[in-house]
Amino acid sequence: MGRLLTEERAQATVEMVVVAPVMIVLALIAYNVADFSAAVTRFDRVAPDIVMAHAVSPEGEGGAGTPGRVAGYLQEAMEGYRVKVDVACEGGGAATASMFDLAVSPTTYRCTMRYEPWPGGLSIAGVDLGAPLALEHERAVVIDPWKPGVVV
Repeated sequence: MGRLLTEERAQATVEMVVVAPVMIVLALIAYNVADFSAAVTRFDRVAPDIVMAHAVSPEGEGGAGTPGRVAGYLQEAMEGYRVKVDVACEGGGAATASMFDLAVSPTTYRCTMRYEPWPGGLSIAGVDLGAPLALEHERAVVIDPWKPGVVV
C-alpha cells in the first residue's frame, strides 16, 4: 500500500515538467501579441500626423520632405517598442514635363513597421531560441499637395 502512494505523489511532478514549457511558450506568445497590438495602435495614430507635419514641408536645410527624414521621426515616435520603421514615397510627380503644368498628383507615403518578437537573439549552446519571424504592419497615407492638412 505504501508503494502506491509514492507513485501517485510523483505524478504531479511529471505533469508539471510536461506542462510548464507549454505554459511558458503560451505566455510569451500572449505577451508578444499584446505588445504588437499596442505598437500597431500607436503607429496607426502617429503615422498620419508625422507624415502631414514633415513630409509635405519644404525640404529646406534638413531635407524635411524626404522619406528617410519621415522614417526618422516615426522611429523616434515609436521609441519603447522593438520596431523598425521604413517609409516609401510613391507619386507626387508632375503629370507632364511642362514647366507651366501645375497638375501634381497626390503623394502616397507607405509607412511600414516591422516588429521583432521577444526573445529575439537568445541562443543557448548554439541553438537559436528566438522567434523565427517578424511581424509587419503597413499604413498608407495619401496627401493632396494642393490642400494643406488633407489626408485622403
